[in-house]
Amino acid sequence: MCMTCGCGNGQALIGGQALRQQRKAGGALRFRVHKADVQAAEVSVSRIVKLEQDLLAKNNGYAEANRRYLSAQGIFALNLVSSPGSGKTALLVKTIEALHGQQPLAVIEGDQQTDNDAARIRAAGAPAIQINTGKGCHLDAQMVGQAMQRLDLQDDSLLLIENVGNLVCPASFDLGEAHKVVILSVTEGEDKPLKYPDMFRAADLMLLNKCDLLPHLDFDAGLAIEYARRINPELQVIRISATSGAGMAEWLEWIKDGCRNAVAAKIPSPAGGRGLG
Repeated sequence: MCMTCGCGNGQALIGGQALRQQRKAGGALRFRVHKADVQAAEVSVSRIVKLEQDLLAKNNGYAEANRRYLSAQGIFALNLVSSPGSGKTALLVKTIEALHGQQPLAVIEGDQQTDNDAARIRAAGAPAIQINTGKGCHLDAQMVGQAMQRLDLQDDSLLLIENVGNLVCPASFDLGEAHKVVILSVTEGEDKPLKYPDMFRAADLMLLNKCDLLPHLDFDAGLAIEYARRINPELQVIRISATSGAGMAEWLEWIKDGCRNAVAAKIPSPAGGRGLG
């Protein structure tokens, strides 16, 4: 359960099968409603903070196990995050098509419901597994670890993780990836980085997507980039369009560099196993 928004009371499904997780008793939050006000009745602020710290610590343990496995196998993993409708899946499809025959890859798709995006990815020629989070608004490291086992990833490959469309909770959840890549569409507001600073602070690369639409929109791309770098001065930015192909060469070269570095930096697993959730 996410202490930020209260999500996650539903059951996650990986490839259509339930993810079995133990849930500790007493973790539910109860609220008393009085007219228009909602007041917390039985949960102190310190208790909420402790629950959130425990949750993130548990997630970080799974994330480190994922990262050890990925490092040992030379797999370059990216966590793609954005608002709904930013064009993540369309960009993934174009990326897969461009890398076909050049780079082995696989995809983990995160959505609350349906396997529509995973079907689109498979149609583009890549193995993919769908994680349906139910009421959950983000992927966590245990879900991703189990999905990785189901995918049977190749050594020296690329793993693309498309997170649930949400610029809040995914910022806090490490999945074991090498980088978070935040996608901002020009059909959104320039001030998104200021409204959702944690996500842009956590990311290493921003893809400014749908740039082919700029002539038809009142969107200041330079201002959006300025706001993003105000939050994260080290943030790399690529202006891109899956439709026109603008920026795709730079994006693909960034991926290839990451894959080469992952292979060169392979860290043998001391246990010789996956060590995943």
